[in-house]
Amino acid sequence: MTSNILFPWQQKAVICHSQRLLKSFHYWLGYSLLEVSGSPEEIAQALFQAPFVLASHDTQADPILNYGNRKALELWELSWEEFTRMPSRRTAQEVAQQERDRRLTDTVTKGYSKFPAIRITSTGKRFQIEEVILWNVLDEDDCYCGQAAMFYNYKFMA
Repeated sequence: MTSNILFPWQQKAVICHSQRLLKSFHYWLGYSLLEVSGSPEEIAQALFQAPFVLASHDTQADPILNYGNRKALELWELSWEEFTRMPSRRTAQEVAQQERDRRLTDTVTKGYSKFPAIRITSTGKRFQIEEVILWNVLDEDDCYCGQAAMFYNYKFMA
């Protein structure tokens, strides 16, 4: 294994995306996702090791996850490589797809939203999230480049 596989935050693209996630969160919600300082790599590492679940996806018609911090990888029981190849729709059960799609579309219009949700791990374990914060990710030119979600509290369901 290479260090890029072991430590995703060291990848140039992940360092850049980490900055986008933080900047976009602050832009839409008016406060910081994570109080952190240092070099861009140190900031990317802190975000990867943050005490909350954080994931994002791109803008394809069927969006692919393009970021998951350590908590997200652990929760979905996937490696970085597996997680960042997975369509984001697979984080929700089939029966929840319509509601999930509505939330994503609503967030594109409003910039961010907060809501409870039920999701599913890669091995089929369902979990309930108290409150997800979903926001649009903007690039360096303030152009829409995907969406991100974060949450702290969840519990597995029977």
